[in-house]
Amino acid sequence: MPEGHTVHRLAMDHSQWFAGQQLGVFSPQGRFAEEAERLDGQTFLRAEAHGKHLFHYWSEGDISHIHLGLYGKFRKQKNPAAEPRGAVRMRLIGQTHTLDLNGPNQCELLDPPMREKLLARLGEDPLRDDADPEKVWLRMQKSRTAIGNLLLNQAVIAGIGNIYRAEILFITGICPDRPANQISQDEFQQIWDLSVDLLKTGVKYNRIITVDRDTLGKPLSRANARERTWIYKATICPRCDSDVYYWDLGNRTIYACQNCQT
Repeated sequence: MPEGHTVHRLAMDHSQWFAGQQLGVFSPQGRFAEEAERLDGQTFLRAEAHGKHLFHYWSEGDISHIHLGLYGKFRKQKNPAAEPRGAVRMRLIGQTHTLDLNGPNQCELLDPPMREKLLARLGEDPLRDDADPEKVWLRMQKSRTAIGNLLLNQAVIAGIGNIYRAEILFITGICPDRPANQISQDEFQQIWDLSVDLLKTGVKYNRIITVDRDTLGKPLSRANARERTWIYKATICPRCDSDVYYWDLGNRTIYACQNCQT
């Protein structure tokens, strides 16, 4: 499933491609047909992300809500676009580009109160300027849940997924099984600040990169898939050469070094 950086990058790109344009909106698959007819011809105002949720804002007050889930994907083409490929839930046609959405978990229209109700269920997003890390810290203080579980809880922190949680906990030297209420405030601040920095890097390069240029020894844009992360799917710890352990935590596989992460 795409992590938060991907959705924020999509919001940035969609705003750049379509803001201020009257769009053609269609549902070749038919499952979004009524909503597409309502949006067709409206002006696209902007796109916005919160965690793994994407919102499109339209001139008549409608809000498109999209959650990609495991299989959702956007495909962009220059106009004139080819015929829809596969089950396209929503097609947006702008002045220069066409955007197709295939296989989302959710694609629906919301009004502002419905949007607020949805956002109330989500935690703080490290990529948003209005994020309040104090709320996350208070939730951690009250929870005995393993920190590795809590980082995946979108009602606590929105946008962190399986790769980022493994990398954040490795870099900060924290065992994924440690209860959240045993995390010190200094450790929490490290977790939060690192989340902000790594997600911003993800938006910039449109991929997860958790190493730094000095460690890599070359520009981050030239890193291959294995070089972009520290511990995720590694077999040997890059710091101490110990074996990397992996186990199920929160229904996802976590990777950690039992020597470096206490």
